[in-house]
Amino acid sequence: MHRVRDFILSFIDFFYPPFRRLIGIQTFRYAFCGGSNALLNLLVFSASYNFLFTDKVIYVLGFAISRYIAAYLLALSISFPIGFCLNKYVVFQSSNLLGRVQFIRYASLTVTNIFLDYFLLHLLVGYFKFWATPSQAFIIVLLSLFSYFCQTYFSFKTVKKEA
Repeated sequence: MHRVRDFILSFIDFFYPPFRRLIGIQTFRYAFCGGSNALLNLLVFSASYNFLFTDKVIYVLGFAISRYIAAYLLALSISFPIGFCLNKYVVFQSSNLLGRVQFIRYASLTVTNIFLDYFLLHLLVGYFKFWATPSQAFIIVLLSLFSYFCQTYFSFKTVKKEA
């Protein structure tokens, strides 16, 4: 795991020097990891929406869901574990919270984001009739900003230990 983390860190840090005066290294790593994971999420969403889920209604375990929600669920099932690992092992290495606490907090934030994403996706696509992929891209940007603050100050915060 250390080799993978070190490789990812050296790759990300290679692109950091032009941004050094603008943002700190941790913020840059978060943006890089989050942006990469969001791009992966969007690519999986778009590919599954446009090529995999071609029927208007998809049946999953006996439940009827729209194709854009099916695409969202598939994208989430891939981006969730990758996002947690990147945040835990690459971005917020200094967090001294227990791994299970980090995971529960990360999962709680993800569940909150799922509800917000679901609501916003239905609002934009189902109600306003916007295109699904650009709508999802907009939602990803909005929720990424929200998530950054929550993860920095809640999910992966560093607790000061009393002397």
